[in-house]
Amino acid sequence: MTDSKLSGKPKRNIDPQLYAQLKAEAKAPYRGLRQFVYFSCALSGLVGGVIFLAQIIAGRDVEAALPNFALQAGVVALMVWLFRLEQRANRKSVEKEKLSKP
Repeated sequence: MTDSKLSGKPKRNIDPQLYAQLKAEAKAPYRGLRQFVYFSCALSGLVGGVIFLAQIIAGRDVEAALPNFALQAGVVALMVWLFRLEQRANRKSVEKEKLSKP
């Protein structure tokens, strides 16, 4: 066996930033999928919010449109918060991997 296989280090010289990102992704493999789902749900909530806001402005069925608009705004806020939480966790993971690399 070669020394690179024993030490767990890659054979080739890889950019330390890329190596740290790959190790962080290996520890949380579905982070990108979760971010995509959060983004998609936020976009859906935004479209729904625009539609309900238009109904409220037009004065059509305001009693039903107002709670629905509030719900859509809550969905958008929740998805933005979750997306940012994932990004922050990803940054911390990459930084941790950078610091742990000798």
